[in-house]
Amino acid sequence: MPIKKIALALALGLGLGVTPPVTPAEEIDLPDLSPSGNLLSPEEERELGEAFMRQLRHQLEIIDDPEVDDYIWNLGYRLVANSDFKTRSFHFFVVNDRAINAFAGPAGYIGVNAGLILASRDESELSAVIAHEIAHVGQNHLQRAYQASEGMTLPMLAALVAAAILGSQNPNITEAAIAATLAGNLQRQLNFTRANEREADHIGMQILAQARLDPHAMPRFFGRLQQKDRLYDNKAPEFLRTHPVTTSRISESESRAAQYHYKPLPDNEQFYLIKEKLRVLTSTNNKALLEKYRTELRQGSYTHAFAHHYGYALALLASRKPAEALREIRALIERYGQRIAYTLVLAESELALGNTERGLTIYAQALHLAPQNLALSQGYARALLQNGQAEQARNILLPLLHKRHSPSLLRLLARAERASGHPGAAHKYLAEYYYRYGHLRTALEHLQQALEQSDIVPSEAKSIQARIQQIKRLIQHGES
Repeated sequence: MPIKKIALALALGLGLGVTPPVTPAEEIDLPDLSPSGNLLSPEEERELGEAFMRQLRHQLEIIDDPEVDDYIWNLGYRLVANSDFKTRSFHFFVVNDRAINAFAGPAGYIGVNAGLILASRDESELSAVIAHEIAHVGQNHLQRAYQASEGMTLPMLAALVAAAILGSQNPNITEAAIAATLAGNLQRQLNFTRANEREADHIGMQILAQARLDPHAMPRFFGRLQQKDRLYDNKAPEFLRTHPVTTSRISESESRAAQYHYKPLPDNEQFYLIKEKLRVLTSTNNKALLEKYRTELRQGSYTHAFAHHYGYALALLASRKPAEALREIRALIERYGQRIAYTLVLAESELALGNTERGLTIYAQALHLAPQNLALSQGYARALLQNGQAEQARNILLPLLHKRHSPSLLRLLARAERASGHPGAAHKYLAEYYYRYGHLRTALEHLQQALEQSDIVPSEAKSIQARIQQIKRLIQHGES
């Protein structure tokens, strides 16, 4: 079987939705997905998911921003809470890529490109795509790809799964990875794709309505992408190459949406703020972006003034114009009231201007009102570290480890531990940071160095030694 066809076949099992030629396959019985089948155990799937995520972080730029991270997790779990998949584990993240796309990986890892958020006109449109991916995971569409993986180690399978996703943007990556790791034939996976896509549309729409979001957002968004596809031909959105949209599919979605009666919640303003933040974070030309904001604000060519002024303040700060950013954010707060997003810009603008005490006070007061908020905690800790208050920064960061935490938190905590005179703890957290990015040998080196430090007590040393053995096993099984 040609390499490219194998890549497509695996992508289908991932819920990427590549549609084969029409076949009568929809009537074929689906494979046994019960725990007694020849599929991965829950523990094996969890390990596969973690290995998959390490592969992605190694090759893609995952946006590691606590505000963005919090938003996508909260939205994702709002949808999960209104689905039949509440007992399953999901992990949501945003990729720094302006292509309009989303994908699902093993163990409920769901990636959303920044471009998809930027292209969505409201939260319902974004939610429609995420709910679709949740449905792929919940209905075990991904598991069917693993049936052809017998005899492969989990690291090898994780690399292959990641390669299939990465290959949707760069086919050369996929071919190299598959040529090196795949011997089986995945052609039979093609048979289930069209049925899987329809099923995911249907279940995703149910989730939207139950979450009090607009089910019409799914056909509306798909229709707009299809129109863009026709206008731009070979520059079609990535989403359409991995989730083909037909007129009949849109029509069927519209008919289904009309059957749902839902009570919409008020518009979530955080969606529009995150959208502007991503516009700044993904910009490659700050000067042009600033000019764009100025023109749009002058002409009034925006939908939500509060979000546009916020984006402009962020762009000013990113362009090292803190005095202008401070004026803009103060005016925004005066007009619209205080929000955590505005507080972060306010504090960082003051700090950038050298008003250290004022900036730290803003952070301290805000954190008192919203204790353990990830964005406030990390911003405040970073500012404390920069001003020689490492122990206080450490005390703020340590409680966050009991929550969902990101690689940036681990790296920041490592800095705080080292500056507080705890080199062993610093090496331990750095090891976890590099482990998340798939740099296993570097992680191993830091763990071994941690054992040599005097601040590591015997109970910690035992835990570190166990972690060393775990990472060595991963390396022996093919992960580097």
